[in-house]
Amino acid sequence: MSTRAGRYVTQRAGYGAFVPQPLPPDPPVRWDTDLVRLLSEADLAVGRLDGLARSLPNPDLFVAMYVRREAVLSSQIEGTQSSLDDLLAFEIDAPGMVQPVDVAETINYVKAMNTGLRLSAELPLSGRLIRAIHKELLTGVRGQERHPGQFRTTQNWIGPAGCTIDTATFVPPSPDDLAQAFSELETFLHDRALPPLAHAGLAHAQFEAIHPFLDGNGRVGRLLITLLLVERGVLTRPLLYLSLFLKQNRSEYYDRLGAIRTNGDWEGWLRFFLIGVVATANDAARVAAAIADLRDEHLRQAATQGFGRYGVPLLDLLAEQPLITAAYAVDRLKASPTTIGGLLDKATGLGIIEEITGQKRNRVYRYSPLLDLFTSDEPSDVNMPEEVTS
Repeated sequence: MSTRAGRYVTQRAGYGAFVPQPLPPDPPVRWDTDLVRLLSEADLAVGRLDGLARSLPNPDLFVAMYVRREAVLSSQIEGTQSSLDDLLAFEIDAPGMVQPVDVAETINYVKAMNTGLRLSAELPLSGRLIRAIHKELLTGVRGQERHPGQFRTTQNWIGPAGCTIDTATFVPPSPDDLAQAFSELETFLHDRALPPLAHAGLAHAQFEAIHPFLDGNGRVGRLLITLLLVERGVLTRPLLYLSLFLKQNRSEYYDRLGAIRTNGDWEGWLRFFLIGVVATANDAARVAAAIADLRDEHLRQAATQGFGRYGVPLLDLLAEQPLITAAYAVDRLKASPTTIGGLLDKATGLGIIEEITGQKRNRVYRYSPLLDLFTSDEPSDVNMPEEVTS
């Protein structure tokens, strides 16, 4: 077993806990022709995405939808069943729509991401910032008893449901070794010697190896990737989220992380990570281009079909909140119920929106042409191995 990435240290209770070696890897990452090609392709894909996002009429609305989408996907990885529609319905307090109990966890993830993005503009990436994200993530929801915002002081392990520490798939550092391991990771977060994408990939894998919290490590670790890329200036807006790729390739994801610990295979991990970056950035760029085309088409329809002065504001509102009620639109657009009712009927007739309740009262309208761009590839019912604590 290689010790390039770390070693297992036998604890007093007899089990072995992994203690990672500080980053960057030693010996250094071997940049063969294939890995260099992938890094170049990933840099181009991320740059293209960033440029497309800047060209959108309101890129912040695009970002807001991607933040929500990531919250849904990343939370689904941990076993929640809430969808993007559930999240949007919760945000507008849609009447008559049954909400999954775990939608609060997804809402917390949106809050945690926004907290991280806000604080990263004020603070360097650090243990303090990461603990603040974790506290927002777990307060008031499942896992709140697992000390939100605090590094663990007991041993945890990862494996199938019901496993013991002796049969676990992976045992992270003991509480005695955790502080040193995280301090070394914190130092690496500020290292600028490596290309940003390689830096983010290594940092994510190291964070997952340390597993500093009793719960929520996967969600925080995935968010760390985006925060690093924004901090390094690779992205002007937080638009790269790998949760969908990791869900679709979960077996290889675990295998690649495992190969780091057992064989020191950082190169195999980076290859997998960069493939994910390319796929994710290209998908987001496709969605950005489709949104621009969609807006142009619906603006044309609004102009030619007599939407009047509220046509553009309604389309802007739908871009911000693709699930609305008439009362919500009246409040936001400061128009009369009669005006809004007529606009919604006209937009429904043109296929711009659809009414999804089938009711005569308390209707909910869905901006499906936009929302479907973000939900058409949502996987379902995929769970990561469980985190277990003593």
